[in-house]
Amino acid sequence: MPFKAIPLTLESTGKPKLSSEALATQGATAEDILRLAERFEVDSLRLQFTDITGINKNVEVPQSQFAKALAGDILFDGSSIEGFVRIEESDMLLKPDLATFRILPYDDEGGRVARLICDIYNADNTPFTGCPRLALKRQVEQAAQLGYSMMAGCEAEFFLFQVDEEGRPSLDTHDKGGYFDLAPVDKAEPLRRLIINDLEMLGFEVEAGHHEVAHGQHEIDFKYADAVKTADNLATFKFVVRNVAYRHGFLATFMPKPIQGANGSGMHTHQSLFRGDTNAFFAPNAEWQLSRVGLSYIAGLLKHARGFVAVTNPLVNSYKRLVSGYEAPTNVAWSMRNRSPLIRIPEKRGRSTRCELRMPDPAANPYLALAVQLAAGLDGIKQELTPPDPVNKNMFTMSHRERRKHRIEELPRDLHEALDCLEKDQVIRDALGEHIYERFMEAKRQEWLEYSASVSEWEIDRFLGRY
Repeated sequence: MPFKAIPLTLESTGKPKLSSEALATQGATAEDILRLAERFEVDSLRLQFTDITGINKNVEVPQSQFAKALAGDILFDGSSIEGFVRIEESDMLLKPDLATFRILPYDDEGGRVARLICDIYNADNTPFTGCPRLALKRQVEQAAQLGYSMMAGCEAEFFLFQVDEEGRPSLDTHDKGGYFDLAPVDKAEPLRRLIINDLEMLGFEVEAGHHEVAHGQHEIDFKYADAVKTADNLATFKFVVRNVAYRHGFLATFMPKPIQGANGSGMHTHQSLFRGDTNAFFAPNAEWQLSRVGLSYIAGLLKHARGFVAVTNPLVNSYKRLVSGYEAPTNVAWSMRNRSPLIRIPEKRGRSTRCELRMPDPAANPYLALAVQLAAGLDGIKQELTPPDPVNKNMFTMSHRERRKHRIEELPRDLHEALDCLEKDQVIRDALGEHIYERFMEAKRQEWLEYSASVSEWEIDRFLGRY
């Protein structure tokens, strides 16, 4: 299916061409941002945040309101956002992080748009306890008090599907490619390049892009960063992928398992702790060259995996991916090279020493997903936990008896069980905070009830003519 561009322009409106100078916002003041917006003739400013379920939201303001927006004085109705507040306490403030100012790399009929990622504050200028970005910042501060900073990198996979003439999505992929395939089998090469171009114009350091295992499935990897920046980048990445696909007549989705019988989309999360400029996971003379800190962090992830899986894998659909036979983990264990357990230790050492948690999927709220993983790892360090021996056998081929012998637990089989595990894990509940925990549970319990009450096509096919 050919690309069908909708009316958007790149540098064809007579506005100044975007340059690397437009990305120079680290340490910028509000006045610096105003000058950049004026120089590059920005027409609208998008104040971006996520709701508790991880959906990108925004309030857009015109030029006349730029100064007010940069001062953090823009109010919005929080009662209309999933999981925020009740209607009687609805006014909330958007406090922008000036370092996240970016000018979007295309213009449309409404002109040129820039964006800022924001924290949510109450109307009295106190931090809002239901803000996912602030929840992650709280865990980052917990790590800092122990002398650590978290570095993370995420591999968020996605599918591209065709849409009909009226824009309705289908499950028809536009290619039949497989892992690392090339054009003409991989027909998405040009679209991936367009996505990468937009990401680079937004300041990303893209490392690679390729076709994934399933038909229509893709991955684009970008460089790791500190926890908050990585979560910001994930929110931006999801917006860019969906936007570029839409502009060219396709639907991009980060739904974990859209196609029955095919691999689902994961968000493998690489993580390590640093003390200043030193990787705290690396110990050159230790077994596996992993430090006591690294081993305790891994043990914390293993201990709390069942408790935080509802956050890292938040949809009913997420558990259709976490099944045997599709390269997704189903057991709580770790290994050096084996890709079947929950946690893998990539071979690189030194500054690159890290663990890879293979459970999360890209439907997760990036801020909450990283917050609960960091909280779990820090708890392992505080408790000086020791992980069990690594399992280097293919766990997909192990019998139930063998797994019991190694005392290997299974991940929850569905969202209902995952929520029950979250309910019992006080460390993860504390990491979310009371407000986010209660609203998240309320939304997800409702999702499970609606799913349980729905009648699927599988049930009709299996039972209608038999009973």
